[in-house]
Amino acid sequence: MSGFTAPEIAWGPMVPVLVVLLAAVVGVLVEAFVPAARRRTVQLVLTLASLAGALLAVAALWSGVERTGGTDVLGGSLVVDGPTLVLQATIVLLALLSTLIFADRVAGGEDAFAPSAAAVPGSDYEELARSKGLRQTEVFPLLLFATGGMMIFPATTDLLTLFVALEVLSLPLYLLSGMGRRRRLLSQEASMKYFLLGAFISAVMLFGIGLLYGYAGSLRYADIAAATATPNGLEGLLVVGALLLLAGLFFKVGAVPFHMWTPDVYQGAPTPVTAFMAACTKVAAFGALLRVVYGMLPGMAWDLEVVLWVVAILTMVVGTVAALVQTDVKRLLAYSSIAHAGFVLTGVVALEDSGITAVLFYLLAYGAATVGAFGLVSLVREQGTGADGAPAVLGEATRLPQWAGLGRSHPVVAVTFTLFLLSFAGIPLTAGFVGKFAVFSAAVEGGAWQLALVGVLASAAAAFFYVRIIVLMFFTESHDGTDADHTEVSSLASGTTAPPAGGADPVRVPVAVATAEAERTTRTVAVGGEGLTVVAVAVCAAITVVLGVAPSPVLDAIASVAVLLP
Repeated sequence: MSGFTAPEIAWGPMVPVLVVLLAAVVGVLVEAFVPAARRRTVQLVLTLASLAGALLAVAALWSGVERTGGTDVLGGSLVVDGPTLVLQATIVLLALLSTLIFADRVAGGEDAFAPSAAAVPGSDYEELARSKGLRQTEVFPLLLFATGGMMIFPATTDLLTLFVALEVLSLPLYLLSGMGRRRRLLSQEASMKYFLLGAFISAVMLFGIGLLYGYAGSLRYADIAAATATPNGLEGLLVVGALLLLAGLFFKVGAVPFHMWTPDVYQGAPTPVTAFMAACTKVAAFGALLRVVYGMLPGMAWDLEVVLWVVAILTMVVGTVAALVQTDVKRLLAYSSIAHAGFVLTGVVALEDSGITAVLFYLLAYGAATVGAFGLVSLVREQGTGADGAPAVLGEATRLPQWAGLGRSHPVVAVTFTLFLLSFAGIPLTAGFVGKFAVFSAAVEGGAWQLALVGVLASAAAAFFYVRIIVLMFFTESHDGTDADHTEVSSLASGTTAPPAGGADPVRVPVAVATAEAERTTRTVAVGGEGLTVVAVAVCAAITVVLGVAPSPVLDAIASVAVLLP
């Protein structure tokens, strides 16, 4: 009988992930043992420190990976190479900025999260929790758990680890999406839709993993890639399994036809969660997609090329066309993110080394602009009259007509938001232009010039709805006034009694915070809160400008390590 051989684990390359996940576990203990009065401060410091530590750990690993090309960890289940470090650094940086938006208290000392997420919207219990000033500080360990899963997701070279990472990053997001302080029913609806569709697509993806295992007899990317080189009569399992696996990844990036959850979840989730989810999830999912397409299925390039082309074209076209008719700024940015998923897919379809560099740069540029844009959305609020007649800051002003005249009343906010919109549109001297130029150039280099042409045309059409917002902010008069149709949409955090028709007994119905009438007079204002969101937005704006004006150092740094290990 042979003795047990202990596995050798290279702990050093795992430090960035371990720091984040261990901090998440400590955050759970903080919820149990730290007094409520100090809990928020402790959680915020712990979260920021762990993310900053993870970013420093990635920087410490950079020179070694640049010199050696990287190493595998846990017997090949994970690989720490150049693309892994770039993706992990991007995810951690964006999560760090999102944490500032999570923690900011904008309106009346309240953050974006419900005082008690389990309370029935409009119930006495919820009103009591609000009046007592309860805070949901559990959002910080949930953010860390999701970030840890996102860091593992693009680093795995094993299908089982890929699925585990997918669940680790997804489950916290399902919870966070339903914890909105305002518009509670919409937030809970978004959470339920995201959970149900996510659970379904996880099952689809798991079924595909099973078929790939049946074909290759292994869950390792390298083994499956080697098996595709030798026909064995089971190619049907390979094709169907690959398509089901790609369907799961397309769902996470929001590609057509797996995009329907995106606008509803982005609109209903608390805006800080939307910022985190829209940026970091897309980075992680595209990183995993790169490794699957380039590392596991290169031998199926001929078979999958048609699928990737069709999905990329549909994603660009559907995202652009649907965004043209949106009247809610969060839904507009959601469809914009769908279109951007199509743009990134053009770099994936290139199947060239330059495509890896282009996709990694694009994800950084897109993520910074996304976090900044949603951060500004969380600051633009309705201001109305409270029950005592005093001015009161209400919910977010997400309807496009409410942004009219914002450039005159709050020029700094409008100019900064314009910067992010121009980056989304791909205007020169912004990071978005460099990113689009890189992915389209990679597509042309890979022979997919037709796809690049569709991308350029879609970008030109998308510029219309970005410019429409700019015109609205700077060249349209504000029409603040009576708002009779937005009472229930703004918040569902308190309740009041209203007599129903027919003389029946009064029933309790949810109404907006600080509002007790069906009609109110509101105007749009930009609030600074505690300044944390302002800091995050400023950093995102700086990244957008620097990457647009002087992108070469970052592009060269990414290109120097943009080699995927098998």
